[in-house]
Amino acid sequence: MNEKLLLENLRNIPDFPKPGIQFKDVSTLFKNPACNEEMLNELVRLYQDKGITKVVGIESRGFIMGAMLAAKLGAGFVLCRKPGKLPGTTIKASYAKEYGLDSIEIHSDAITSDDVVLIHDDLLATGGSMNAAYDLVQLFHPKDVFINFIIELRIEGLKGREALGEDKKVTSLLTITE
Repeated sequence: MNEKLLLENLRNIPDFPKPGIQFKDVSTLFKNPACNEEMLNELVRLYQDKGITKVVGIESRGFIMGAMLAAKLGAGFVLCRKPGKLPGTTIKASYAKEYGLDSIEIHSDAITSDDVVLIHDDLLATGGSMNAAYDLVQLFHPKDVFINFIIELRIEGLKGREALGEDKKVTSLLTITE
């Protein structure tokens, strides 16, 4: 994978959404076709032999690459959204993130016990949203669960990898230390 290409196209926005946060803006990766192709090809390489039947994308940036990956893997795509955004019956989990509290929901019929699930999001910082999504997915008792991020932040004060625990199957395309 061409990490240099991705890092050169990743935008850092200081003090967003609040002072002290150094926001990693993946939208600059998505607008570049070469970056999209590089990320998608690497994700397919990582997961093509895992038997993935569902890709769960976490709102909202997890929808972009997650949906593309699901199509390439021949898997279904499941939305994991903020409360009140999904019609029908949902299940909900709340979590703390680096700058506040939030919740996510998933349709109550989105996954079966026969599924092999990949949960995808753009960024691992504290691990809160991914742990909540993982807990929701586990309620369906799938055969297996994998976790992926485009970017993993390993910087002081953010212990996302540790928060996920060693028992989870986690990969990241880029690891950023500052």
